[in-house]
Amino acid sequence: MAKRKIDGVLLLDKPFGISSNNALQKARWLLQAEKGGHTGVLDPFATGLLPLCFGEATKFAQRMLEADKGYRATIKLGEISTTLDGEGEITKSGDAPSDHILIRAAINTFVGPVIQTPPMYSALKFQGKALYEYAREGVVIERQSRQITIYRIDIISIEGDVIVIDVSCSKGTYIRVLAEDIGKALGCGAYLTGLRRTRTAGFLLENSINLDDYNHVPVEARDGYLLPADCLLLDLPALFFNAAEFERIRVGMTIERAGLIPSEYRLYAEGETRDNARFIGLGEVATAAENPHAWLRPKRLLSGL
Repeated sequence: MAKRKIDGVLLLDKPFGISSNNALQKARWLLQAEKGGHTGVLDPFATGLLPLCFGEATKFAQRMLEADKGYRATIKLGEISTTLDGEGEITKSGDAPSDHILIRAAINTFVGPVIQTPPMYSALKFQGKALYEYAREGVVIERQSRQITIYRIDIISIEGDVIVIDVSCSKGTYIRVLAEDIGKALGCGAYLTGLRRTRTAGFLLENSINLDDYNHVPVEARDGYLLPADCLLLDLPALFFNAAEFERIRVGMTIERAGLIPSEYRLYAEGETRDNARFIGLGEVATAAENPHAWLRPKRLLSGL
């Protein structure tokens, strides 16, 4: 079957045990899509929301890589794993604290700016090779610590030595490292036994479809699950252009409009009404120092305009 040029975003609930790229390729095959990309790696053992971009939507996928995320994490206290998750070797076992007040207090210390060092068992690249590949070879690579932000942690349950938390965090946050750090703060060790992504930017897990269900959707109905490409930019203000302005934008020229502030903008070519305006891409007004006349310039446009 020939590959198709289709555009849009599929909110996929990634299953356990496959890589993000594997999930992408399976969905791409189901859609017979010519071009596709995902919006941030979920480890094979993790499940949950994985927005997949196809066709023209891939031009804006980077915004999802930069977006805040939400996770539900299950953490086992009292043990240490070589991989910081359930797939590693347990190197230490002990008693977990039973004082729920103590546990809650320790967890809450991680809300706010936090310095994290990426784990060796991660997809982060060094010289073109994933860190987890080095780790499997017994090679330790020096990693640079970085600041991330944990906006909120909600404690869902504490049952014996297992805690379940919901985490809202910035890009680049490693929940396995958070689990390890909670264990260190409690003095007992801890590792991650389950991870489910629940949110990426404004997209929610509850609006996604799992791969098995999508596989059973009739072929002719699969495109109906795709969101339009501009759904990736809904946090940005929108600008609408008449036919003459659209022609300037289409060929890469700038447009001056009163009252524009420095920002990125969603760009639309006007139709007969605003409701049938056509999304054409992303534009930008630079800072006043760079652009004293508030000229809007096209930054990334759809192909074939």
